[in-house]
Amino acid sequence: MTVPNEWVEPLLAWFGRCGRKLPWRGAKPRDPYHVWVSEIMLQQTRTETVKAYFTRWMALFPTVADLARAEEENVLRAWQGLGYYSRARNLLRAAREIAVRCGGRIPSDIKTLKSLPGIGEYTAGAIASLAYGRPVPAVDGNLLRVLARLYAVEADILSPEGKKRITGLAERVIPPDRPGDFNEALMDLGAEICIPKAPRCTACPLQHSCEARRRGLETVLPVRKPRRAQEVFYAACLVARRGDQVLLHHRPARGMLASLWELPTYLAGSEEASCRLAREAARGVLGSPVWTHRHVFTHQIWYMKAYPVRLEELPGPAGEYTWAGPDERERLPLCGPCSRFFAEEGTALF
Repeated sequence: MTVPNEWVEPLLAWFGRCGRKLPWRGAKPRDPYHVWVSEIMLQQTRTETVKAYFTRWMALFPTVADLARAEEENVLRAWQGLGYYSRARNLLRAAREIAVRCGGRIPSDIKTLKSLPGIGEYTAGAIASLAYGRPVPAVDGNLLRVLARLYAVEADILSPEGKKRITGLAERVIPPDRPGDFNEALMDLGAEICIPKAPRCTACPLQHSCEARRRGLETVLPVRKPRRAQEVFYAACLVARRGDQVLLHHRPARGMLASLWELPTYLAGSEEASCRLAREAARGVLGSPVWTHRHVFTHQIWYMKAYPVRLEELPGPAGEYTWAGPDERERLPLCGPCSRFFAEEGTALF
């Protein structure tokens, strides 16, 4: 199959004029550590949010060697608020593997990159192309969407068939002398112009090459299978005070929010059931709720209420609980809902 590539030069010219100025886009070639960290942060997170986190991260862990030497608690604390904490743990694990297996240098070949924790096909392609000039596509949602419209690909872009077809199209047109610019240009075009629901076709440098626009399918494509409905849970949280200290619980090392600290939290399928579990743990009466919050995860939604309680004894083993004052709450890696609680109610309650 011959794939026309007349749109590549206009894309690169547009990128030269309109490419986004981002903290991790420094001098070329890109720093592979900067590419890696920024791409992991950008998974499931808005670019505007990532900018400040990236800058703070690099101040704390300026090189992959600094990250490899870091304590997990400090890494999780630096990540606090970005969510999906397995990303931070995998960054740390991969940095330590790079120190041992790769002599401290981030590898350039796709196979070795993909063998590292948390690095999949897309991130490996981004590092290899942006930092090392390898002519491989970085196949993310932006590239899938843009090329599905350019070539009017009607297969589900998240299916193996659809993804394979679009990856093949990208591989055939990626310029060997500018693979990083090509991938970043598609990222920016998808983020700024060829957006999911209302593409800005009249501002697009590729509008005259776009098969979906020619056929009137620009708002129909790409095809994506609907996501599974999120599960709904109710969470009753205990707010136990001792002076300016509050009781925190250390979550298990595996599962959601692993190894993070939270208010003692009891999750169930109904509000009544979650309160019953909380009362049993507190061995007493729950006060009136002092905080309500709806927290949305990828596959779950938690409806949360925090209740003041008086505790005569800890609700579980001492190693899983701690009384944390203001300084400790600044130091400990808190899960997102707990961090939100202190941001919204901490000044009034503590």
